[in-house]
Amino acid sequence: MYTPLHYKNENIDEVQEFLQANSFGILINQTNGKLWGTHIPMELDTDEKGRAILYSHISKANPQWESFSPEEEVLAIFQGPHSYVSSSWYEKEEVPTWNYIAVHVYGKVEIVEGEELMASLKKLVDKYERSSENPVSIEKLSEKTMRQVHGIVGFKLHITDIQAAYKLSQTRNDTDFHTIVNQLENSPDLMANATAAAMKLSRKEE
Repeated sequence: MYTPLHYKNENIDEVQEFLQANSFGILINQTNGKLWGTHIPMELDTDEKGRAILYSHISKANPQWESFSPEEEVLAIFQGPHSYVSSSWYEKEEVPTWNYIAVHVYGKVEIVEGEELMASLKKLVDKYERSSENPVSIEKLSEKTMRQVHGIVGFKLHITDIQAAYKLSQTRNDTDFHTIVNQLENSPDLMANATAAAMKLSRKEE
C-alpha cells in the first residue's frame, strides 16, 4: 500500500488495537486466475509462540479457499473511519482531500479444523455476543444447528507484514486541524464524527 511517510503508523500496539476494533475486512487472493475478495470477520489472536495471527472462516462453497497455498501470500484489508475534507475549511486555498484509516495485512494461510476451528468460532461468537441481552454461546447451540460447521472452511493467517495508513490531517497547522475536527464533529454523518474522534486522538498522542 502506498503510504507517505507522515501518514505511516508503525505503532504495532495501536495498529493491533485497530484490528481488534475493526475486524470485518476483505480477504484477497488469486482464485481461478482472477483477483478474488471475500468480506469476512478476521479476528486477531496469537499462536503458541506469541506471534500475531488472524483467525477466520469462509463458506466451503466459496472457491477462494481452494486456492489457499502455504507458499503464497494473501492480503487482508481493514477500513476504519473516513471522511471527505473540504478545502473551504482551510485558512489558505488548497485542494480538498479525504481523511481515513486503513490497514493492510499480508500473510500465509493455514487451514484449521477440529478443536482449533471450534475454539476460533467460540472466541468470535463470545466477542460479539458480549453486549447482547440474551447472549448466544457455541456450547448451547443444538447438534443440529452445529452441523452447519461442516459447511465452512476455517483458517488462520500467519502474518508476514502489516502496513497501516492513518491520514488524519497531520500536516495541517493547528488552526486548520481544529477547524476540520469541528466541521466533522458537527456533520450529521456518523463516519465523519468517527473521523473527527480519530483525529483528536492522533493529535493528542503527538
